[in-house]
Amino acid sequence: MGSDELTMVLVTRKDLKLSKGKLAAQCSHAAVECALKAKRIRPNELSSWLENGARKVVVAAPNLDALKRLFGECQAEGLVSYMVRDAGHTEIPPGTVTVVGIGPGPRDEIDALTGSFSLV
Repeated sequence: MGSDELTMVLVTRKDLKLSKGKLAAQCSHAAVECALKAKRIRPNELSSWLENGARKVVVAAPNLDALKRLFGECQAEGLVSYMVRDAGHTEIPPGTVTVVGIGPGPRDEIDALTGSFSLV
């Protein structure tokens, strides 16, 4: 696989209306957790992704149901993925699902699942 074919997609929830700072923090949690998971289960893919720019894209799912459905699809496809649940210290209640991180992984496989979501 060509290294330029690896990506990470961070999928937020459009319905939450998070502040920019909160959204950035939640996406950061997802990116870090996905990278740590990839280090354990797909170290070669992680290294290649990091060496070639660590491509990341942020998109928005319409709501919680769409985000949960996407997470299930990622798991079924065997993609590195992580669902962020907020601690509830600031803007939203504890346990609120905010972001699903996907990858690093094959861009075509991830895009097949996330391509219909709008860019943030």
